[in-house]
Amino acid sequence: MSAEKVNLGAAGELAIRSLIERAPLASSLAAEFKREGFRLALVGGPVRDAILGRLGNDLDFTTDAHPHQTKKILNSWADNTWDTGILFGTVAGKRGDTTVEVTTYRTEKYEEESRNPDVEFGDTIEGDLSRRDFTVNSMALELTGAKPEFIDPFDGLGDLGKGILRTPASATQSFTDDPLRMMRAARFASQLNFDIHDDVLNAMSSMASRISIISAERVREEFTKLLMSAHPRVGITILVDTGIAELVLPEIPKLRLEIDEHHHHKDVYEHSITVLEQAIAQEERLGGPNLVIRLAALLHDIGKPKTRNLIEGGGVSFHHHEVVGARLSKNRMKALRFDNETIDAVETLVALHLRFHGYGDGEWTDSAVRRYVRDAGDLLTHLHVLTRADCTTRNAKKADRLARTYDGLEARIAKLSEEEELSKIRPDLDGAQVMSLLGIKPSADVGKALDFLMELRMEHGPLGEERATQELLQWWKARRHP
Repeated sequence: MSAEKVNLGAAGELAIRSLIERAPLASSLAAEFKREGFRLALVGGPVRDAILGRLGNDLDFTTDAHPHQTKKILNSWADNTWDTGILFGTVAGKRGDTTVEVTTYRTEKYEEESRNPDVEFGDTIEGDLSRRDFTVNSMALELTGAKPEFIDPFDGLGDLGKGILRTPASATQSFTDDPLRMMRAARFASQLNFDIHDDVLNAMSSMASRISIISAERVREEFTKLLMSAHPRVGITILVDTGIAELVLPEIPKLRLEIDEHHHHKDVYEHSITVLEQAIAQEERLGGPNLVIRLAALLHDIGKPKTRNLIEGGGVSFHHHEVVGARLSKNRMKALRFDNETIDAVETLVALHLRFHGYGDGEWTDSAVRRYVRDAGDLLTHLHVLTRADCTTRNAKKADRLARTYDGLEARIAKLSEEEELSKIRPDLDGAQVMSLLGIKPSADVGKALDFLMELRMEHGPLGEERATQELLQWWKARRHP
């Protein structure tokens, strides 16, 4: 049954049925609030998802109970509770596999230059729904009345059926209250594949500068959700078109100004989005949706604007854009407060994404293949995915040739891995053996000796302890008596 054919009563029944089937603990929580004389309603995204038949185990509720009263009820109902959001009216708990967040009716808004919202608790659920981000998230299912009641004062059900994002109040007022909602609009468009109402888009464009007052952490979380959605192209394009990306991820809109060196793409921006989509299509190799590969695919060419060089006679080149891009990726991700592990992984992939193009038709020596594997490390499969995704040529023969060539490289890696355990490449001697053979104590010389042995290992494959010892002693003698 499509949402546009569902009336309020039927929608409520559908949401209730979904709630009972997928989250039976909600009714027991409602009973606890009702026993204490308070109201409790399922609200926002879970109501929307219940109507769409995809309700999960994370449930949001709203109540007229104040936070400390909510905490008291949850302490007796849940297995575990936490109140890190209590200043904003939210207390959370978990019982079994169900996680709940219960928030007191509230209104909130940002002052002109503030990074934190001012929160005031409200008196009615209608008032609470009026301050929410979009009409499709402004529906509620009241659970503490004589029977469950579906509440939809802003026709969220109609907008759900039309596949459109509208704000309950004016878009200008909504984004004044919380500028992050502008990014949330792009994110929901990506997640739900919805259109954004013209009034909302216009407000996003005219108010884009307001995103600057939002903390980097909140921007990062919203962008991550967008990037991990089913249709990230939709949301990214909205952020670029409205000017918001210029403030939160300026390297991306700059790609629209660059034509790639082969003139095979409208612009580097379009190429980058296509690479992102092609990487997503291969994510089963990485076990499913993967933030690192999506970030690397989107950012892999952001070094091109800074390395653009016009070639005499026509054309353009971007020499060493992978080196510049790796640095820019690291700086941008640091600014967005990504964790160090993710930053390092994306930086490595961006730096390595062109390495394969030196492979030619398979001219690499085994030594070069070993170095490719060593430099990729634990990210080797990510690099396979990124390199394959980076082929967006419209020339079918060229695309097929590149794919077959990379098939050949992966086959060589697999063969060498089987023979030499490439993933565990180490010098043939360890530090203790080096010190014993050379009669030295821990020092920089030990590190230099291990580097020398590693280079031999990369160049020639496994040497064995006897030959490695001979090579080490000759190297040491030459260093001491040049």
